[in-house]
Amino acid sequence: MTAAEHHIVPRQPPSSGDAGSSGPAGTPGSPDPAGGDDGTPPQDRRRVMRRRLITLTIIVLLIGIPAGYLVISAGQSRRSGKDKEAEAAAQGLREDWPSGMQRRIFELPVPGNAVGVQYYETNNWKASRMYVKFRTTSAGLDRFLSGVGTGRAALETGKVTIGARDLKVTGWIFGPGVDWAGTVHRNKDPRPTQNITVNMTDPAAPVVYVVSAATP
Repeated sequence: MTAAEHHIVPRQPPSSGDAGSSGPAGTPGSPDPAGGDDGTPPQDRRRVMRRRLITLTIIVLLIGIPAGYLVISAGQSRRSGKDKEAEAAAQGLREDWPSGMQRRIFELPVPGNAVGVQYYETNNWKASRMYVKFRTTSAGLDRFLSGVGTGRAALETGKVTIGARDLKVTGWIFGPGVDWAGTVHRNKDPRPTQNITVNMTDPAAPVVYVVSAATP
């Protein structure tokens, strides 16, 4: 063996632990220690998460703000209507005639010979009501009923058509020992419906109580 042959080192085959390594980090076959399992860089994942968070926030705002506004608005409307009604009730019936416009809106043709006319109006988010009381003659009662769109034949003896809610507002009392007669004249919305009760104890001078309710 010559001296040159003596110094040649035999080439060793790669070990099994080196088989999957094909180069430095970042080349195919080498996972990026700074990335995710799928190799996505951390900064890209953060950008995706921020976009998703912004999108979710916008959706919540678009749905939540209008819904909240509707709830608040409805609550304010109800409170406002109750406040106005309470204020009107505190003032009580006015010793006066309702204006011509009020009589047209609520379809209350109070006869010209009526005396002791009292009225007041309440408004809330559900309905507007006009309360009217007056004394008239037998002919005046007929004119009133005809103007409303009904007639004396519609009056039911012994019937009171004005309910407890309206009695609480007005303070009217429909007790025993009185010849009451009443009717309800209904119209299609938005025209008002009239609940009419008449004290017929003195047929020549009937006293009319009417609640006309209109739904906006």
